[in-house]
Amino acid sequence: MRTAVITGASSGIGKEISKRVLALGYRIIGISRSVSQEDFTDTNFTPLRADLSNESATLLACGILQKEDIHILIHCAGFGRFEPHEELSPKTITDMVFLNLTAPMLLTNALLRTLKQNEGYLININSIEAIRASKFAGVYSATKAGLKAFGDALFEETRKSGLSITNINPDMTQSPFYEKLRFETSQKEDEKLLASDIADAVAHILSMRKGAVVSDYTIRSLKFGIAKKR
Repeated sequence: MRTAVITGASSGIGKEISKRVLALGYRIIGISRSVSQEDFTDTNFTPLRADLSNESATLLACGILQKEDIHILIHCAGFGRFEPHEELSPKTITDMVFLNLTAPMLLTNALLRTLKQNEGYLININSIEAIRASKFAGVYSATKAGLKAFGDALFEETRKSGLSITNINPDMTQSPFYEKLRFETSQKEDEKLLASDIADAVAHILSMRKGAVVSDYTIRSLKFGIAKKR
């Protein structure tokens, strides 16, 4: 049975993708700070607790995963804070950069050889903010644009290996991502994405003929909508 590593697996997009990849017949190693076996009923799900905003915890996870034979690596873990830049705390900035960008680079560094040998898949769950500029999103946008640039560069670097690399750039998606923010997705179905939409994209990527790669996959809601919290 082939193995996939998915970060942010305990909730939101990461959990939905994990369920979909399990249904496709893969074994999952799911990483997050709070993930547990109780999050999934499938016995092919193995939780790996790690705070990927922490360097020591991330490097420890890298060491554990290097002992595995990995076919898929999907980076879902991330968070955003959307404030005037001078209002962000230094810890918020450093945590956001590490979790959204540095940790994926370290995990990819640890697993790239086995991914190439297995002609596997590397999928970055970025954001629409990776390809546009929005006010109050400077650090978040920089991390997501950086992750996209990292994926694009690796695509060129590894093309002879048979590794498929895709950047997925979703618009606002209904998930716990917005719990600590002042706004959230619209309640209208055509003004938001669902986590299942992103899982559909991953399933599409994994089902494609190996000779073809969608290197950049942007998903938008049909209409624009946003809701401010009271």
